[in-house]
Amino acid sequence: MDEIPVNLIVNGRRRRVFVEPRKTLADTLREDCGLTGTHLGCEHGVCGACTILLEGAAVRSCLLFAVQAEDTEVTTIEGLSPADGTLSPLQEAFRQCHGLQCGFCTPGMVMSAIDLVQHNPDPSEREVREWLEGNICRCTGYHNIVKAIRAGAAAMKGK
Repeated sequence: MDEIPVNLIVNGRRRRVFVEPRKTLADTLREDCGLTGTHLGCEHGVCGACTILLEGAAVRSCLLFAVQAEDTEVTTIEGLSPADGTLSPLQEAFRQCHGLQCGFCTPGMVMSAIDLVQHNPDPSEREVREWLEGNICRCTGYHNIVKAIRAGAAAMKGK
C-alpha cells in the first residue's frame, strides 16, 4: 500500500509523516514521531492507555487513523512538561500522591485528567471517578489516581 503525507502539529511542533492510510494515530506517534509515551493496550479504545489530546480534547489514538488528524494539534504526554524538563503540575501530583505503580496506564490517565480539568477545574472525587471510567488501571485501585488528579487540579488552578 502506498504511503501518503500527513501534516500534524505534535506538541507544538509541525511534523510531516508518510504513512499508509490504514495506520493508526497511536502507531504514527510511536513509530514515526518517536513518542512512545502513548501506550497501546487493547487497541479497541476500551482501556484508555492511548489517550492523547486532539485539538485539546481527549481521544483514543488507537481508534483514529493518522490521516484523520491531518492539520490538527496533537498533544501527547511528552508535550505536557515545560521546556526546562520539569513535570507539569498534574504529572507532579501523580508523583507526589503515588498515583501510579507500573506506570503503563499513567500517560492515558494524565491526558484524560487534563481534559477533565479543562472542563471542570475543581472536580469532586465522584466526578473524577466518572470521568476516568474509560481508563483501566490493573494495579492501583484508583484511590491515589483520584487523589493525584484532585491535587493536580488544585495546583493548576493556583498557577
